Amino acid sequence: MEGPSNGGLLYHEVQEAKLCAVHCVNTILQGPFFSEVDLAALASDLDQKERMMMTEVSGGFSGDFLSEGSYNVSMGGDFSIQVLQKALEVWDLQVIPLDSPIAEASKYDPELENAFICHLQDHWFCIRIVNGEWYNFNSLYPAPEHLSKFYLSAYLDSLKGSGWSIFLVRGIFPKECPISASDSANGFGQWLTPDDAKRITMSCNQVQGPTSRDPSTPPTNQSPEEADSIAQQEEQDLRAAIAASLMDFSDFSAKNSGKDDISSSIPLATTTMASSSSASVLAEDDNVVHPDTGANEAEELKDTKFSSSFSHGKDDDNQ
Repeated sequence: MEGPSNGGLLYHEVQEAKLCAVHCVNTILQGPFFSEVDLAALASDLDQKERMMMTEVSGGFSGDFLSEGSYNVSMGGDFSIQVLQKALEVWDLQVIPLDSPIAEASKYDPELENAFICHLQDHWFCIRIVNGEWYNFNSLYPAPEHLSKFYLSAYLDSLKGSGWSIFLVRGIFPKECPISASDSANGFGQWLTPDDAKRITMSCNQVQGPTSRDPSTPPTNQSPEEADSIAQQEEQDLRAAIAASLMDFSDFSAKNSGKDDISSSIPLATTTMASSSSASVLAEDDNVVHPDTGANEAEELKDTKFSSSFSHGKDDDNQ
C-alpha cells in the first residue's frame, strides 16, 4: 500500500505581502515550488505573447493596448488566473472553471476532485485533499483548516453564493516535494502534521466557524470553553430548525396526498419545501460545529449562474 505524501505532513504558507497567488499555487502542489519571481517571469512571458498577438491582429496599430501595462501582474504583486494556470501546467495540472460543462458533475459531488482554487477580488486560496482528508489552505489562516467531506460541499456552495470564482484542478499531483527542508525556507512556508494543524487552529478558536465568517478574514481568539459552549448551542439550534422544517414538509404532504386537483403542482411544491427544509446545514468538523451556510439543494437552485471570470485581483492592505 502506498504511503502518505510528504511523510504525512501538510504544507502551508501564511500570508506575506500580497503574494496569495504564490501561496495558492504552492499549497496546491504541497511544497515551495514557486516564488514570486517565478510567477512574475511567467506573467512577463504572457504579457509579451499577448502584445505580439494584438500587434498581429491589429496590423501594427495596438498603441492603446501596449500602453496599458501588464494584465497578468499588478503593481502590488497580484497575479491573474492565467499565471496560475501556466505555473500549474509545468506540473501537467489543468485549471478548469467550475461552471464549465466538463465540470458539471463536480458541482454536485466535489469529492470527485482533488483541489479547488477560490478567488474573489483580491484574494486567492486553495482547498485541497491531502492523504484522504480535505483542508482549507487559506494563507490568512495560521494553519490548514480541516474540512469534513460533508462540510466541503456546503462550504463551496457558500463561497459561490458570496460571489467567489471557483476553479478545479485536475491531473497527477506531485507525490513528494523534491526540495529539501533546508532549501525550502521561504519565510512563510511551514510543514505541519495534521495534529499540529488542528492544535494551531483550535488555539485561535474562532468566534464563528468558517461557514459564516468571510474566507478572506483570519480567525479571532476565543477560549476553548467559550468555543465549546457556542458550538453546543449552535448544534441544538440547528437540529431544532431541521426537525421543524421536516415536520412542516410532512404536514404539507399529508394534507395534499390524494388530491387530484393539485397533483400537477405537487412536484414543484415538494421541490420548494425540500429546499426550505435544507436551509440549515449541520456541519460538524472535528470539535467545531459550524453554523448555517445554506443548503446544497437551495444553493444549487440559486447559484446556477455565478461569476467565474478570469480577471485578476489585487490583495488588499490587510493581507
